[in-house]
Amino acid sequence: MTVVLDVVTVVLFLAAACSLARIVRGPSMLDRAMALDVLLAVIMAGLGTAAVADGDTWVLPTLLALSLVAFVGSVAVARFLTQHVPLPDEPDQGADA
Repeated sequence: MTVVLDVVTVVLFLAAACSLARIVRGPSMLDRAMALDVLLAVIMAGLGTAAVADGDTWVLPTLLALSLVAFVGSVAVARFLTQHVPLPDEPDQGADA
């Protein structure tokens, strides 16, 4: 069992490192938002792995709260990024366009 936990820990660490690299490098805000979602999923997987390894269920409410925060954050970022802000050189087309 300890070999499996060691392998899972290494894989989750590598996934978190790759996700942090994507957050830093970008290049767009959407890439950073998706990397942050992946990082939250990796953190939740790590908490779940720790709960299974210890045999405790105390972490389940924390996982539920994290999943709700991740979902609401993803929806908020998606709504923010889909709004079209006219560039300075674009003419304003108004509500009739």
